[in-house]
Amino acid sequence: MRNPEIFTAEKLFNMLSHLSEGATTCRYDMETCARMVPIINEINELKVKQNAIILAHSYVAPEIIYAVSDFRGDSYGLSKNAMEVECDTIIFCAVKFMGETAKILNPSKEVLIPGIDSGCSLADAITGEKIRALKKQYPEYVFMCYINTTAEVKAECDICVTSSNVYNIVEKYPSDKIVFVPDYLMGQNVQAEMKRRGVNKEIVLYKGTCYVHEQYDPEVIEFMRSQHQGLEVVAHPECSPGVAMMSDYVGSTGQMMDYIKESNSENILLLTECGLSARLQQEMPEKNFIGSCNMCKYMKSNTLEDILRVLKTPQDSDRVLLTDELVDKSLTCIKRMFEYAEK
Repeated sequence: MRNPEIFTAEKLFNMLSHLSEGATTCRYDMETCARMVPIINEINELKVKQNAIILAHSYVAPEIIYAVSDFRGDSYGLSKNAMEVECDTIIFCAVKFMGETAKILNPSKEVLIPGIDSGCSLADAITGEKIRALKKQYPEYVFMCYINTTAEVKAECDICVTSSNVYNIVEKYPSDKIVFVPDYLMGQNVQAEMKRRGVNKEIVLYKGTCYVHEQYDPEVIEFMRSQHQGLEVVAHPECSPGVAMMSDYVGSTGQMMDYIKESNSENILLLTECGLSARLQQEMPEKNFIGSCNMCKYMKSNTLEDILRVLKTPQDSDRVLLTDELVDKSLTCIKRMFEYAEK
């Protein structure tokens, strides 16, 4: 049996007090840390007793990532972690569609989502019914969905992709007619990248967006570069093509982290949800992360209090419940992604 990690207020304060993101969730004084520590220690004790594993997306609050999670990362990395874990319960600190992916990959395990507002502006933009209607409109097309979709949508699609593998899978997939859902901005970036690679594919887009990433615009980059010499701009492919074009690097949250680790630049403008900025401040204190904080209300609805609550008294609303048929159909879509991602 694992030994639970025990925190003191001083230990938590020393770990997180230097974080300076704009969101109130990322400010840590000794009083705040003292309030969090009893909850953290109870979570860590209960997860060991219950053989539970906590997965945390990089966009959730730092106290979850560093004090209670067993795995942290982006949707692709956490999907792979979900396949590998040996436990009875998975607590997925993220949003509902990610919990559904974990359930699809681990149907025998209980999967709980502690976030009380676990939606997603992007995933909620498309439904299985809309996919079925599009199939009638585009009968000869392959349907490719971003992993930021519900199980119902994955079950209707041929293959899914993540922000880390989308370009390579679009290029490799044996069809020159693709309907890509739901991220319109990412789809535009895919079109531009295929043109850059000399890959001729007809890609039909659907107009869904992530409300966090669509807020960034090229003017922000121009202004920040005028204020900070040698500024390096790193963006997520859910941002607009104008932002992507002006950035030094575009990639998934995991890819952005790897790129910044290797970068020689001290000043970084990171264009994604502010949770990643907080994580990078913690793990790369020698870097200067510049810019405002765009916060995802859905990711930040995950709290220590609700993690403790679902460990103690989970409700049906916390559970990811999928039919066997839905698991089987959506698993085919996800397995195909892993197959092409490894090619």
